[in-house]
Formats: sequence, structure tokens, C-alpha cells
Amino acid sequence: MTIKDLPLLAKTVIDGFMNGFNKSSVKGPGLEFSQYRSYQPGDDLRWLDWKMFARSDRYYIRESEVETSISVRFLVDASASMDHVDNNGVKKIDYARFLTASLAYLANLQGDSVALNVFKEGGLFSLPSKADPQHLQRLFYHLKQVSPAGVFTQPVHYKELFAGNGRKELLVFVTDMYQADGEINTLLDSLAALRHEVIVFHLMGQNELDLDFEGYSTLEDLETGEVVQVNTRAAQAEYKQRLQNYIASLRLSLAGKHIAYRMISTGQPLDEALREFLVQRKKGFI
Repeated sequence: MTIKDLPLLAKTVIDGFMNGFNKSSVKGPGLEFSQYRSYQPGDDLRWLDWKMFARSDRYYIRESEVETSISVRFLVDASASMDHVDNNGVKKIDYARFLTASLAYLANLQGDSVALNVFKEGGLFSLPSKADPQHLQRLFYHLKQVSPAGVFTQPVHYKELFAGNGRKELLVFVTDMYQADGEINTLLDSLAALRHEVIVFHLMGQNELDLDFEGYSTLEDLETGEVVQVNTRAAQAEYKQRLQNYIASLRLSLAGKHIAYRMISTGQPLDEALREFLVQRKKGFI
């Protein structure tokens, strides 16, 4: 997190942990991180690997450089709640910025095109999808400009996300899931209906997970300005139980929409978080 230059940070993070993996295993579109992926209805049967089927009794598609790449669209929540600061000094928006930059670098490395949408102040910023290195630099530039403000984008603006050309996309949504009236749920319902693959990275401060705001008895809502008096020590046990129930319910709800979910603490080193994500994705858990 000490590296402030986004292109350098992304390259450092991705190159650093990729050195420990077989280069030949990083093939195929959409951050698959594998030579093979499970067969999906509609896949071209010419790419079925019958030897893998004989060994595992499961259908796998061979990834190859000739397979058409996909667009990886990054959706970044930049509402005011993303200005939350963890006890290590890292803001959610900075973690979101670094996470998005690193995954965009990896996608571009694999030949996938990248796109960016930023949700802030009730509106929506859009950078269209392209695969060239210059476009990746434009994405880095716009990520640097992101500053959290206002409330989450209103549903009336979501139609901009649905004006694509019918090309398959991987949608990566980075958010803290803070919503006043279910607007993020509405967005995810709409994205699920598009039949694209969707991954949600739910960012939470470690101090939020632990209710560790020692020295503070008053907490302020970053989006509404509402303040509450809290005895964090007395409320910790009940708070943690309610939080666990909320995350479990959220995970189950998204799974029902065929949306992959991963909660990440901003207290976790970025390279470690990405390694865990990509390894689990390779195993088919995400």
C-alpha cells in the first residue's frame, strides 16, 4: 500500500505472486487462471477435452490462445461510505482502487479487454471496453481520479450498463455493500439477469469486522451524516453475531442469483487477498 503509482503497484502485485505459479497455467480469458474450465451450456463442443473426461468423469473445456477473449468490466462503488478508514490507515476506496488496477493488469496480460464503471454521487462514469495497453493506462488514470462522494448511483442510471453489444463479459463489482434503500440489490438483480458472470468483492474495514473503534463513542454515517452513540466494548458480542448472520445471508442470497461473493478485509495485504481469490477460482470455488 506504500506504492502510490497504480501501474507500478499493479505490476508489482501481479508479477510478485505469479512468479510462484507455472506460467503455462495462466491461460484463457476472464481471469480463469487455469488451462481448463468446467463445461458450460453453449460452449463449443470442439474444445471439450475427452482425456480429462476419461480421468475425472467431468466435462472440461480446453483454454487456448485462439479462444475469443472476453471483456472484464470493473464496477467500482465510489459513494461516500467508501471513504471509511481502517485502523491501518487504508481507506476502502484506496483498497478498491488497488484491487481493480491489479485485476485489470492481469486481465490485460491475458489478452482480455477491460472496461470501468464508477458509481458515485448518484451518477455513473463509464469507460468503454478495449484490449490495447493504452486503454489500460486510461483505466489507471480514471481510477486515480476517483474520490468518494454522495450516495450510491440510482437505478435510473443502470441502463448504461446494459447497452453492450451482446459480447460475453465478466463483471467485477467492488463495493462495501452499503445501501440505504436496496439500490445495490436492485443493481445485482439486474446484472444477474444479463447472464454474464458476476463477482462481488465486498470490502470491509478490519475495525468494522471487530467493532474496534477504541477512543470513539460517537459514530457518523458517511453518507447521511447521522450520528449514534456506541459503547463498542459492551456491544461487541451482539454486533459480531449480527454481522456474521448478515454476511451469511448475503452470501446465500447472491449464490441464489449465481453471483460469486468474496468478502475482503482492508486489513489484509492485497497480494495475499488476490492469491487466495485466484487459487479458489482455479479450483472452481468462485
